[in-house]
Amino acid sequence: MTLALAARLARRELRGGIAGFRIFLLCLVLGVGAIAAVGSVRAAIEAGLAREGRALLGGDAELRMTYRFADEAERAWLDTQAAAWGEVVDFRSMAVAPDGERALTQVKAIDDTWPLIGAPEFDPPMSVDTLLAGQGGLPGAALDPLLIDRLGLQIGDTVRMGTQDFALMTAVIREPDSVGTSFGFGPRSIVATSALEGSGLLGAGSLYDTSYRLVLRDGDTLERVRASLIDTFHDAGIRWRDAARAEPGVARFVDRIGAFLVLVGLAGLAVGGIGVSSAVRAYLDGKTGVIATLKTLGAEGRTIFAIYFIQIGVLTLVGVALGLALGAGAVLLATPLAQSSLPVPIAAGLYPRPLAEAALYGALTAMVFTLWPLARVQSVRAAALYRGIGTESRARPGALPMLALALSVAALIGAAVWFSGTWELALGAAFGIAFALGLLALVALGLRALSRRASRAKALRGHTALRLALGAVGNPREGAVAVVLSLGLGLTVLATVGQIDANLRNAISTQMPDRAPSFFFLDLQPDQVAPFSAALAGFDGVSDIQTAPQLRGVIAQINGRPSSEYGNHWVLRGDRGVTYAADQGGLRLTQGTWWPEDYDGPPLISFGEEEGTELGLALGDTITVNVMGRDITGTIANFRELDFRTGGIGFVMTFNPGAFAGAPHTVIATARAPEGSEGTILRALGNAFPNVTAIPIREAAQRVVEAFGALAAATSLAALATLATGFVVLIGAAAAGERARVFEAAVLKTLGATRGRILASFALRSALMGAAAGLVAIGAGALAAWAILVQVMDLPYRFEPVSALLIVVGGVVAVLLAGLLFAWRPLAARPAGILRAQE
Repeated sequence: MTLALAARLARRELRGGIAGFRIFLLCLVLGVGAIAAVGSVRAAIEAGLAREGRALLGGDAELRMTYRFADEAERAWLDTQAAAWGEVVDFRSMAVAPDGERALTQVKAIDDTWPLIGAPEFDPPMSVDTLLAGQGGLPGAALDPLLIDRLGLQIGDTVRMGTQDFALMTAVIREPDSVGTSFGFGPRSIVATSALEGSGLLGAGSLYDTSYRLVLRDGDTLERVRASLIDTFHDAGIRWRDAARAEPGVARFVDRIGAFLVLVGLAGLAVGGIGVSSAVRAYLDGKTGVIATLKTLGAEGRTIFAIYFIQIGVLTLVGVALGLALGAGAVLLATPLAQSSLPVPIAAGLYPRPLAEAALYGALTAMVFTLWPLARVQSVRAAALYRGIGTESRARPGALPMLALALSVAALIGAAVWFSGTWELALGAAFGIAFALGLLALVALGLRALSRRASRAKALRGHTALRLALGAVGNPREGAVAVVLSLGLGLTVLATVGQIDANLRNAISTQMPDRAPSFFFLDLQPDQVAPFSAALAGFDGVSDIQTAPQLRGVIAQINGRPSSEYGNHWVLRGDRGVTYAADQGGLRLTQGTWWPEDYDGPPLISFGEEEGTELGLALGDTITVNVMGRDITGTIANFRELDFRTGGIGFVMTFNPGAFAGAPHTVIATARAPEGSEGTILRALGNAFPNVTAIPIREAAQRVVEAFGALAAATSLAALATLATGFVVLIGAAAAGERARVFEAAVLKTLGATRGRILASFALRSALMGAAAGLVAIGAGALAAWAILVQVMDLPYRFEPVSALLIVVGGVVAVLLAGLLFAWRPLAARPAGILRAQE
């Protein structure tokens, strides 16, 4: 037979409808739709960031400096290079209400040119000029509604920052450049930079960033202006950012989260693949007579393979197309509703690349999960088919189909690695999915064997419903393997997320108080350290007061080469806190020696061991750090242990004191205090030291937990999509076994079984399979959570039973619902008619 004949026969069979392929199509549609939706959202955000780069940045380009303002030469350069430019200062402070209530705020100090591009939204509405002018002789301020509520303020009230009072003029609802500004632990406040003079907030060495946003002249280019900046101020520690990539951190975060969610979607597609395989197997079983007839008429095995491969290929294209329409359509419909609640812009539209990626995943998944049942068909003899053996014979596929299967799996993994951009994550996810599927398959086969043996045990005599349930689970036609695989993988993803989330929350609520300080104090001036420490020590229960000088600098070079050549490590991104110390104190060195307390030679550096290893550094290497426009090159004298988990003071780089002789700087301090005393301490210290910013560690940690909670919610949604696909597979398995259950119920009724006993048998078999899937999901999820928390995040892990119990209950309920959905027809069937039909 020719391929044309196989195509004609395939077309004729497809005319009969897709009754046997509904589950096949549903699984593909859900899996491809989920991946298409995630990829489309990622592409829409990236397009939005690119389209609105100027507004997000606040100009065509930005020059950012740390700890200082632009000097006369730099301002003159801005005048000559830009059509317009403006200055924005970003720092933390404490906002104090008239009644003494105080809260941490992230302050944006602006000049009268802000914003260069876009417009802010205030409530009540007003111009920026009106805001800055203030009222009653006080400069104006705009506060985030959350901060206004937290301090119990009303429009027109007075709020103090440092030693300066401001009139609360309005609430800031939206900033045009909000994505481009620094992340803050507190809600936003907007004031005029000129109003901060004498407030004590921007003194020498204070922690602040200054951004100079500029708009280019007509016909000018970013490349030329950037080259001019490098030529003129190559050693001034100025960081450049432009509208072409206004917020690389946000873009990188969106890209990585999107890649991770696509990989979670692939887990859902793997679940769908199980349903695809089951649907193909069930469909081919129903075609036993057709296949036997074709083989009797002389059809070769490869012709049979081609007929059904063409049918499945056509339906795969239909399923993929419907999935792409579902994913892209859902994003188009949801984008207008979600835009107002998201901190990043979204450019709604159809993006070919994520849709092509989802289509490729869908096609490869269909190929992987249909090749095996298809290849087995061509190896079955016609006589075996006529005897009713069907496609479940023990015939093994030939070498060519197995090679095609291996190549399909390799292509699927390769596509995941290529499109994700993070090969470690992609391979880890592929290994995790394969491991989970293998473990679930072994458990399912073990459950089937144990159930078959247990159903014959003498101890269960008299427990008819249980014996019937065990016997059914042990029957290969009952679909225990498909049920445990499809449900178990989705539950494994949920179990992993649940265990990580519970452990992180537990670490914040129970472990952190034992290890971390209660406060971080910033912007202490060196001459304030002694009186501040004395005042802090005067409160009952306050202990472990520690202080350290702090400067901020950018690593410009390593061993005389640009730091960018050493990769994109977090230590090299942006500015880092640095300190100095004469003695080793309690630091534990792993390599090298500490410098003498009276050392007065060239700069030496103590570097974090783990970070140094990741960067490939060794003793004797040199690092050039730009601090306040001045390059300081030091030699690594030792490596030390550095543990950020305690929440205390920790610096990647510690210099000898002489390296920063005469440099203005501030001091940071930490202290532990009894829980519940934070408010009293903050009010007292705030009155005595208004320039000092206090960050409650518990509040800051809670923000981290909330951020993870948002990620956990997004991951859970992807996992729920996986579970939805798994539920479809369950329904398919239950529907495929309905005919067998009808016959079983007819026989049991003839033997005297009641409907209640038959229903109990159906329910018990569903509960057994659901419990097996849930228990395996707990084990696999706990193992994955342990690996992520202990090996990646370097945090302790403790098994959380509540989350685990919910997973098991959820698995049992899901299988019960799917099983009972198809139990009513067998219960209602009349035995006589069913048994006559079997003759």
